[in-house]
Amino acid sequence: MPSKILKKYIWTTISCFLCLSSYAQSGWDKERETVKMNIKESGLGISVSFLADTLCGGRATGTRGSSEAAFWIERQFSQAGLLPLGKGYAMAFRTQAGAKAHNIIGFVPGSLTMPRDRYIIVGAHYDHLGELGGKVYPGADANASGTVAMTSLAQMFAQMREMGKVYDSSIIFVAFDAKEHDLAGSGALWDAISEGELTDPVSGKQITKGKISLMVNIDQVGSTLSPISKNRKDYLIMLGTPSLKQSRKKVLEQVNSANGIDMELALDYYGSRNFTKVFYRLSDQRIFVDNKVPAVLFTSGITMNTNKTRDTAASLDMQIFRKRIELMFHWLEEML
Repeated sequence: MPSKILKKYIWTTISCFLCLSSYAQSGWDKERETVKMNIKESGLGISVSFLADTLCGGRATGTRGSSEAAFWIERQFSQAGLLPLGKGYAMAFRTQAGAKAHNIIGFVPGSLTMPRDRYIIVGAHYDHLGELGGKVYPGADANASGTVAMTSLAQMFAQMREMGKVYDSSIIFVAFDAKEHDLAGSGALWDAISEGELTDPVSGKQITKGKISLMVNIDQVGSTLSPISKNRKDYLIMLGTPSLKQSRKKVLEQVNSANGIDMELALDYYGSRNFTKVFYRLSDQRIFVDNKVPAVLFTSGITMNTNKTRDTAASLDMQIFRKRIELMFHWLEEML
């Protein structure tokens, strides 16, 4: 029979475990509530509407409208408390055609006291077609939706850090310019990484290729006009699963179920192997794929409105858009 001292120790250990479990569950509940509070449909609609407004004029690289969009993204990063990687959030570069462009970059440290040399890049391009033939192309889905999803995620992870949550990886949030100029923005970021121009604002160390564990690109995630199946409009496509470690290939399905989001998921482009290969290389993740960095693309697919003047905020489904952002947040937490 166990001694009285041993019995007391066992009971104390069990009691502590139960208390910790209760505290952990309470922490998760608080986190979920914070996520929901930060991604209200009304706020998402206002943000997409601004980027798709005539003030931004279709956000063509090098135009006044592009600058308006860039200033808006900088404000989102600044208000959320993201750290700049340098003197400011903007990284200037020029396209091959000579247009002046700007990537907007913000940083959320995984830990302030024990930073690790491990980074995840989360990006979305904010440029679009601009004005053609006297008509403005708003680009609400392509890609104001991805830009707003990215800035929303940046705000949520910054708030998680303020709440005291610590991650194994730091996150680099990037709004890419000049995607429509042969992916010049993501190319410029990769050049900066290759040339040792990016420095961790917490540790002061260079951010090199070998320290980047994952690149996540978000391109067109606001529409429900190209559903995976006819009976559902709450869906999300993620391409690039084969680049992930085996233990992480099913994480999207797991967090989708565990958090009660229950969206229809696809890990290919509408069941086509050939189209999956093509679309996996059409956006800003391509430079990372070519350089052997694991990369995924989140999208809701090309629609009949893509690159049309009717791609407006009114054509998007803000309820489903919010659910997609929530799902991406929970998935990213598991990746960190």
